[in-house]
Amino acid sequence: MSQSVTRAARILDVLAADPQTVPELAVSFDLHRSTMFRELQALERVGFVRRRKDGRYSLGVRLIALGQTALNTLDLREAGSSYVRQLHKSVGNTVHMAALMDSTIVYVDKVDDAQGMRMYSRVGAPVRAYCSGIGKVILADLDVPERDAILADTEWVRYTESTITSREALDDELVRVSAQGWAVDDGEFEDFVNCVAVPIRASAGIVGALSVTAVRMVQNIEQLRRHIPLMQQTADRIGRALG
Repeated sequence: MSQSVTRAARILDVLAADPQTVPELAVSFDLHRSTMFRELQALERVGFVRRRKDGRYSLGVRLIALGQTALNTLDLREAGSSYVRQLHKSVGNTVHMAALMDSTIVYVDKVDDAQGMRMYSRVGAPVRAYCSGIGKVILADLDVPERDAILADTEWVRYTESTITSREALDDELVRVSAQGWAVDDGEFEDFVNCVAVPIRASAGIVGALSVTAVRMVQNIEQLRRHIPLMQQTADRIGRALG
């Protein structure tokens, strides 16, 4: 992939998380302001970004429409949407569904906490496979070459004291996950957030995963584990709907 395409993709990823000004983006990408401005102009011309009244840039309508179209074509999102919402009604916590797409794990559905607590994750964003419940429960179901492909470009960033920071440690964790059939994120990305996750399997094998997430002070891992049987039932229903 050319450098300009790679940089454009990174700019879009940054703007999806937080609209920014030209100077802010120039600093983030270590570029001259005029160079960054030209990059944004090119993206604006094709509708991938738009300049807001306050001078910040955000994702453009065309890109949002394309993203929604792509999500709507995913069998897992279509098959699982109603089941995800039924699960949310029962547990009240934030519920995520992610899909395994080739060598990437992507969030394809999300229902926020009933009390209004919003998590960092967003639909369409890649999952941090090594420090998320969803990522680990999918990885545990894969053979070594498939696991290698997903983890190939991993930067083992230590986000918290609980973050796994090596492939060896992760593989040890995945042995445990495979044996028990579910995974946890015990403050591994954000130290005040934890979750439990279960795999979604169809006739072709692992296709994705479900997770239930909560702020640790509201519900800890032991409390979240009580939802696992219901989560597994929900995952089985989604898998059967996929065939």
